[in-house]
Amino acid sequence: MLSVAGADHIITMDLHASQIQGFFDIPVDNLYAEPAVLKWIKENINEWKNCTIVSPDAGGAKRCGGVTSIADRLNVDFALIHKERKKANEVDRMVLVGDVKDRVAILVDDMADTCGTICHAADKLVSAGATKVYAILTHGIFSGPAISRINSANFEAVVVTNTIPQEDKIKHCNKIQVIDISMILAEAIRRTHNGESVSYLFSHVPL
Repeated sequence: MLSVAGADHIITMDLHASQIQGFFDIPVDNLYAEPAVLKWIKENINEWKNCTIVSPDAGGAKRCGGVTSIADRLNVDFALIHKERKKANEVDRMVLVGDVKDRVAILVDDMADTCGTICHAADKLVSAGATKVYAILTHGIFSGPAISRINSANFEAVVVTNTIPQEDKIKHCNKIQVIDISMILAEAIRRTHNGESVSYLFSHVPL
């Protein structure tokens, strides 16, 4: 629809699967929230050097790559939660692979919708000895019971970007914090317009 409507270039952020870029016959710049996430962690979590980055759904089709890359760049440990899919009508069992005891656990994912998975994951991390649990998500969809689940879950904060407007959700949940990514998109537009390299933004936050 975007192509047919006349778009000749797409700038987007953290596609659920990077292969989606191949659906277009026009240039696509898939920007990453990662540089902004790294900046937020260093500025807002005092104990970040003693944290473990956790992927909440290793069994899903999601890219663990982004999560391991954040752990690498912070030089901290990585853990993952493996959801064992049971037969119909049986509850999934979550298995934590990695160590979070006496550490801050930071769940990182590209999106959260009803938040069932991340809230279960938070309980799992606390029972495994994590001192605090944060969730950092690029796209906060927060539909259905999401807000009430977050309010009653073990989170210090649930951090999302404003790729989806969050003003309304913040009013009902004081745990939600927002990373503003408007500067990243603006800089990508400026660089595209001036024929400069956009790949700089893959690893840097514009000043």
